[in-house]
Amino acid sequence: MSVGGQAILEGVMMRAPGAWAVAVRRPDGIIEAMRHPLPRLSSRSVLARMPFMRGVMVLGESLTLGYRALTWSAQKAAGDEEEELTKGQIALSMAIAFVIFAGLFIVLPALVAKWTAGESGFAFASIEAVLRLVLFIGYLWAIGRSNDIRRVFMYHGAEHMSIHAFEAGEPLSVASVSRYRPEHPRCGTNFLMIVILLSIVIFTLVGRPAWPLLIASRVVGIPVIAGLAYEVLKFAGVRQGERLGRFLAAPGLWLQKLTTGVPEPDMIEVAVTSLVSALEADQVEEVINRGGVPEAALAARAV
Repeated sequence: MSVGGQAILEGVMMRAPGAWAVAVRRPDGIIEAMRHPLPRLSSRSVLARMPFMRGVMVLGESLTLGYRALTWSAQKAAGDEEEELTKGQIALSMAIAFVIFAGLFIVLPALVAKWTAGESGFAFASIEAVLRLVLFIGYLWAIGRSNDIRRVFMYHGAEHMSIHAFEAGEPLSVASVSRYRPEHPRCGTNFLMIVILLSIVIFTLVGRPAWPLLIASRVVGIPVIAGLAYEVLKFAGVRQGERLGRFLAAPGLWLQKLTTGVPEPDMIEVAVTSLVSALEADQVEEVINRGGVPEAALAARAV
């Protein structure tokens, strides 16, 4: 069984086949967790079992859960007890985020290339590709200079290391988890890197159309590329022990050098808390039998 997750402010969100959970460390040092049952998307929708379409649907659900987890963690990290955001507020925030992402990383490189490439199709494709990569990698590097984001990246490492240990059948002790690397081939960073690289290939094939078609092709192409990127990521994850799988995962694993960090022991405790909160009771029992689960994680586990 595989699990996934996301780093948030002073915590980690984990998604297991039957539920998702969030754990954060509050300003008073106490770990607090919450859990929500949620069956696999493929069991709730026929479309989520269709290749390419499932990638778009999984991405949408992942963004929704991630945003809910992020807002909850922000409240707990600040010591606030405000009400959770409504579905409408989440949808609006996600729409704004999508527009910013599409404008900055998809449309802007195409517009700059259109303005500067002259009549050369090769120059247009080259400028757009280079600018898109530079903007994306530069953005990740820049936000990583912030102390708050650096801590989020360390929790990102704790999330991956806990998942590595869990999937390897190892104890979820701090010492055991600490032996694993912070990078993971199923990371969302890998997905974004594949989206960027596929966009370069696909948009190069589209060519250099007129202004309206240029912008429309970049915006409409995002869900198509996302669906294809999900299939590539899934393939690489299944075949990570093979040469082709390692090749496909390599760019994202390299990029995770910017988005993950070696966590502190108390961060690993939070990640383990989130993981055992997301698992079912029989799965938690199996993990406990491996030994070494931090007492703080078991005490804070949400059921």
